[in-house]
Amino acid sequence: MTSIRNAWNRTFRSLRVRNYRVYFIAQLISVSGTWMQSIAQAWLVLHLTGSGVDLGIVTGLQFLPVLLFGPFGGLVADRLDKRKLLFATQTAGGLLALTLGILTVTHVVQLWQVYVLAGSLGVVNLFDNPARQTFVMEMVGREDLPNAVSLNSVVMNASRVVGPAIGGLVIVLFGLGICFFVNAVSYVAVLIGLAMMRVADLHQTPPVERARGQVRDGLRYVWRTPPLRNTLIAMAVIGIFAYNFSVTLALLAKVTFHGGAGTYSFLTSCMGVGAIIGGLFAAHRAKPTRRLLHTLALVFGVLLGGVAFAPSLVVASVVIVFMGAASIGFIATANATLQLQAEPAMRGRVMSLYAMAFLGSTPIGAPLVGSIAQWSNPRIALAVGGVATVLAAGVLSWRHGTGGVSNRRPTDAAARAAEVRAVIEVESNIARPA
Repeated sequence: MTSIRNAWNRTFRSLRVRNYRVYFIAQLISVSGTWMQSIAQAWLVLHLTGSGVDLGIVTGLQFLPVLLFGPFGGLVADRLDKRKLLFATQTAGGLLALTLGILTVTHVVQLWQVYVLAGSLGVVNLFDNPARQTFVMEMVGREDLPNAVSLNSVVMNASRVVGPAIGGLVIVLFGLGICFFVNAVSYVAVLIGLAMMRVADLHQTPPVERARGQVRDGLRYVWRTPPLRNTLIAMAVIGIFAYNFSVTLALLAKVTFHGGAGTYSFLTSCMGVGAIIGGLFAAHRAKPTRRLLHTLALVFGVLLGGVAFAPSLVVASVVIVFMGAASIGFIATANATLQLQAEPAMRGRVMSLYAMAFLGSTPIGAPLVGSIAQWSNPRIALAVGGVATVLAAGVLSWRHGTGGVSNRRPTDAAARAAEVRAVIEVESNIARPA
């Protein structure tokens, strides 16, 4: 009994922090609404056009600003109070969901309007993603960061189970538009959570002062830090070819298994169940390791190939559970690795590059994968993602073995800060854009 209690306390230790506990509950509500909208938006596009390419374009537009301007969003997160920035981004996201709901229930919605709203949400995500990622460190501190990041993944994927399950039911009973309204209301939970926080308890990082060349400084810093560089490159490859499930699973449900919105939401929920298991496993571990990172990538790629060639919906749903566990374990480990390795003054820019690699790659990957599925079939699109992920895992493993990435602890923070300042000072005489 004592061992079970100890395991429980270790897995959920960051929830002892009041600010994070409030944020955790608020996110659970809000992200459930986000997944409801994701299901409804995908089905709306398929209802309007029936095209996998159009679905890929809409999905890609949500992340195009992150791809084009990601480091600038990270710089804004480094310069501003992250809590106040989140107030603004969450309010904007709720208003966009409300607009799409009104257009849908009034039966005037057109594909170009979905394009515009998806692109506008992408602008919100440009600033919201690095702010949310780095705000976790401010809530819990360095020691509990890996645990909090993993529990965040549990929130995301518990919501992936609840949101699609409720969303599929709501679509069948009430129509698509209600899902968008529910999502708009769910943003209020985050605003209330942010307002309830004790600001004095936050581990706030001093804002970065304005200076020329700070975006380029961030890029140079990442390139000269192998653990950051190699992880981000692997994330970009996997993000382009594998993490496009709003496209691949929707098409697998409709084209391969001849199902409807209920089938799509069922597959997404199965992946969410596995992801909860993977997130809890990652939360139980004290800290991430490089070996764990490339092992999870390898397992994820193999299981993605298993989904691609599953002979039936039942088999596919079982394999998806295990694939979801490996995928979220990989994401949580990569996220914690980057934040722990990054210098505090650079953390927003580093995590903006993470968003570019993981989310910003979607404008490339979603239309590409959608086109592959359209020209061949969804199984081939999933198989391509599996092969790319296995290759990325192989590169991570090779770099680990040759010393490109190590498991050693980061150098002393003061020494790292001095190194960063030295790089900035050397380049400060070079005229470059902000």
